[in-house]
Amino acid sequence: MLAQQNVDASAALLEQVNQALQNATPLRIQGGNSKAFLGREVAGEIIDTRAHRGIVTYDPTELVITARTGTPLSELCAALEAAGQMLACEPPSFGDADEATVGGMVAAGLSGPRRPWSGSVRDFVLGTRVITGLGKHLRFGGEVMKNVAGYDLSRLLVGSYGCLGLLTEVSLKVLPKPRQCISIALEMNAEQALLKLAEWGQQPLPISAASHDGRVLRLRLEGGEGSVSAAHDRLGGELLDPTYWRELNEQRLGFFDEGQPLWRLSLPNNTGTFALPGEQLIDWGGAQRWLKSDAEAEAIRAIVSEVGGHATCYSHGVSDSPFQPLGSPLLRYHRQLKAQLDPKGIFNPGRMYAEI
Repeated sequence: MLAQQNVDASAALLEQVNQALQNATPLRIQGGNSKAFLGREVAGEIIDTRAHRGIVTYDPTELVITARTGTPLSELCAALEAAGQMLACEPPSFGDADEATVGGMVAAGLSGPRRPWSGSVRDFVLGTRVITGLGKHLRFGGEVMKNVAGYDLSRLLVGSYGCLGLLTEVSLKVLPKPRQCISIALEMNAEQALLKLAEWGQQPLPISAASHDGRVLRLRLEGGEGSVSAAHDRLGGELLDPTYWRELNEQRLGFFDEGQPLWRLSLPNNTGTFALPGEQLIDWGGAQRWLKSDAEAEAIRAIVSEVGGHATCYSHGVSDSPFQPLGSPLLRYHRQLKAQLDPKGIFNPGRMYAEI
């Protein structure tokens, strides 16, 4: 792991942004580049956030940590671990854990297996500092400032892939680590597993992760020792190596070996089984499914749309529209938002959609 550093390089970042605005030069925002495979290609001058790093404030008693966006995600998680706390949204690093940055975590907005039970990255963002497309370095958050347009800008930036501004700092809510955590495996088919998960979702069971590979349902139970033990006694199952969830989250399971294009399907809760053209892995208790398929993007999205979901391509270069295409009303709102925050269109142009 890299030695901890604390460097405020915001002035240099702001200078580069203002120079880009003056020259109408597009900027490609880059941290550890661990999520570069997501989205469309961006042409432009690289603006690297990694020199701007360090934990600014952290008071475990307040359950809030503030860090510069070039801070390695592993460094932030290590600080939380030392205090018996965690990022409950379990953001994946992808690749070298020391390369992924806090800014990349927020910009991508990706959450791990605990997402349906604890919330997403967006739910844990309290405030941000951002360099806007107007060349201003502003702070946003409930206690400081609200965007004049009425947006909760800090949360809008989550999952925006750098298209709305350059994040420089983020404040995050954190949670205590659970006292007890065990993982179990139960043999059953996918239809049975989804029915069971829908049933258990109505009951006070301490489930914090659920995955099914077509043959085995894997569950993680977290909470107090008594509730976890009681749930295990009730559900049964063989004990499972808890590193499974990390391997799933970082896409290191055999399922994710390179071959067919990989798709992430986001579905409504309690969606049952339905026919898909390829091999699938169920995550998030059924709300997220990973699909390996050679089928055309339009065919996959048509099937997923029928059940109220959407599909994102995780294999670089397979589709010119890796993110679910926007309908006309949503596209109009996205364009208006981009025009308000980045009127000259210098930040990651076209990263998410060709039209923005």
